[in-house]
Amino acid sequence: MIIRGVPLPPTVYPLAKGRVCALLAGSLVFVALGIVFLVAHSTVTMTVAGGLAVPFFGFCSLIIIRRLLRDRPELVLDDAGVDHVRLGRFGWDEIAAVRIREQRVRNTSQWFIELVLHDPDAYLARASKLVRSTASMNARLGFGPANMATNSLPVPPEAVLDAMRRHRPGLSVQH
Repeated sequence: MIIRGVPLPPTVYPLAKGRVCALLAGSLVFVALGIVFLVAHSTVTMTVAGGLAVPFFGFCSLIIIRRLLRDRPELVLDDAGVDHVRLGRFGWDEIAAVRIREQRVRNTSQWFIELVLHDPDAYLARASKLVRSTASMNARLGFGPANMATNSLPVPPEAVLDAMRRHRPGLSVQH
């Protein structure tokens, strides 16, 4: 958007390092528990649980460490579109609407900003392998392929939607 002849500067959201460090600590705790289960050998169930926990949460820990070491914003909004660290770049003309979505698992909620795309298949054709592999799971949960987790952003999802509307007046927000 241009205000008084000057383009609106990009809105940049860095990684919420405190939250992501807490996720890393949780993953490392589960790695340690898995090792304890493997060493204890008290039951077959504990041994299997340890054998699954160590590689899974070890892999999660490596991904989190990589995210912490990367010197790249988590999300950038500008007059041309949206650039998300995991999902990639979207032009505003690709986005039909945005909405805040909640995924509940037992006692906790995970909040997402979903980009509702005009042509999801075109996006998936250029998306990373990780995004393509999670798209079918997202579809089973009733989500589209372009979902941004808000736990790695330093602001609430409503603030991101407000910034999106500043860069793209008239953007459709679904509830």
